[in-house]
Amino acid sequence: MKNISLLFLAILAFVLPGFSQSAKNYQLPPMPMKEAQQLGFIADPGKVAEVKMDFPMSSGKIEPTWESINANYEKSPDWWRDAKFGIFIHWGPQASGMSGDWYARNIYREETDAYKNHLVNFGHPSEVGYKEVLHQWNPTGWDPEKQVKAYSDAGFKYALVVGVHHDNYDLWNSKYQPWNSVNVGPKKDFIALWKKELQKKGMRFGVSFHHEYTWWWWQRAFGADKAGPKTGVPYDAAKLTLADGKGKWWEGLDPQRLYGKPMIYDHLSFEEKAYILEDIPFGRRGIFGNDLDYAKWYATQWAMRIEDVVDNYDPDFIYTDGNSTQPFSGDHSGSGYKCDAAQRVVAHFYNQAASRNNGKIDKLAIVKFSPPQRGVATTFEGSFPKGIKNDQPWMADRAVGDWFYRPGFVYDAGAVVRTLLEDVSRGGNLTLCVSLTPQGGMDEGSAAMLKEIGAWMKINGEGIYGSKAWKVFAEGEMVKDPRRPDAPERLRGMPGGKLDRPHADFKFSTKDFRFTEGKDGSLYVWCMTVPMPEEMIHVKSLGSNSSFVERKIANITLLGSSQPIEWQQEKDALVITCPEKIGLKSAACFKIQF
Repeated sequence: MKNISLLFLAILAFVLPGFSQSAKNYQLPPMPMKEAQQLGFIADPGKVAEVKMDFPMSSGKIEPTWESINANYEKSPDWWRDAKFGIFIHWGPQASGMSGDWYARNIYREETDAYKNHLVNFGHPSEVGYKEVLHQWNPTGWDPEKQVKAYSDAGFKYALVVGVHHDNYDLWNSKYQPWNSVNVGPKKDFIALWKKELQKKGMRFGVSFHHEYTWWWWQRAFGADKAGPKTGVPYDAAKLTLADGKGKWWEGLDPQRLYGKPMIYDHLSFEEKAYILEDIPFGRRGIFGNDLDYAKWYATQWAMRIEDVVDNYDPDFIYTDGNSTQPFSGDHSGSGYKCDAAQRVVAHFYNQAASRNNGKIDKLAIVKFSPPQRGVATTFEGSFPKGIKNDQPWMADRAVGDWFYRPGFVYDAGAVVRTLLEDVSRGGNLTLCVSLTPQGGMDEGSAAMLKEIGAWMKINGEGIYGSKAWKVFAEGEMVKDPRRPDAPERLRGMPGGKLDRPHADFKFSTKDFRFTEGKDGSLYVWCMTVPMPEEMIHVKSLGSNSSFVERKIANITLLGSSQPIEWQQEKDALVITCPEKIGLKSAACFKIQF
């Protein structure tokens, strides 16, 4: 550990290009590195004062506090509430490994499939590390026009495009990160090209930022194999410096701007060091500890890169990834530093929006796992709320198979449709990741799945787009949680997590329903499976004695069918007789007009 650390007793100070509209001559401060520094932990972030950052932001009525953001943000945009269904374009050079999510980090972990695949496809990470993956990445099959058409045909109304993942590689012409897709690899500004095609199709455009915890994510890259012929041979991040690039393709690019810096924990026990290198993500607090100068630099460059996209690409919405109540909260994945960087970024985004739109803010900032507040949306990754959630806008973000491509995904349109219904019935949106291949296209399974989803949405979209949660979101089978035998029964619903075989195989019955309300007041009753021809189904929530029924039912139709529907409103249930021919897939929708 000592020898590796000595290699990094100094990191070259640098000066980056000036910031855009807000302060043209602004420069990031040098990245500090102090000799023999000792890093500690913040035991209780609640007792640590929040640092007020000083990087530039757009002026306007919104100040960089959550109080000001919530007070001055009137409401989430109509387009967001109406859209309901979006594509998460979660793609970049990590798809090259065809090893699923976190490929870049896992090539430095011997026990992982990513490491093993990397040995075969690229070489040993002491010789061919992730920076070489970036250099070789050349997605010749990427056709944004073709991809966006497929997304539009599938019924997606917006796209959330990854701007930078945990790998610290910016997928735009970044002013503050030289390791970007215009300088290294394909020489393309992916954000600009995605936006161009999305706007042609009338789809809203968002950018996601996942570099909040890059600082700990790369720590294993400063290690070495613990067994085998390369035992103790440092990986590339642990030995390469700016000077080593002279005469090579990466001349002038500092590897530490990609990988960050090694955290020095010499005062900790062996077990604590191992934990930090292997499993730091979500349980520790204040990992930067005493290295607060570096922490401030890190939070500043995190923010400046987001503001660069806001100023130069004008997204309709932004998303910041993390696993805490806010980025740089001092806790969980935001544990590196406790500061107001997130508030400044959100205030900048909204003030820029107001200045461009006659004072109106028609944009949305999404902060992963944000607590209820008016000024930002929150997320439910791989899950959904227990019931209707109307106290702030939200989206469920789900991946089909995994967040980055690997072979063997289970593609099932029905699983996506029923997951969508779980979300919209609760008042939210579904933002779905369908991973692209390393070459930038879809494989046969994902392409076929999107076509089937598109066909379903053409029939049923009127009950999705522009809808809102009804008085109750569902009825159906109630079950006990075997892990909590004393807990009350809960509604049986779609499993959580990434969409895979359990979701494709999950079976609902014709007793399971979800509800949405259309803009014209129509009620859409979603049967979570397709009934048999002439089957009689009973909707208890719509019986004449139900407290949810205030108006007399005038008409019932089955979306996708021209056949008349027989029905009878009894005291304990609305009884609907299905037509003799149905011909639907995944789920059926009965439109009820009053």
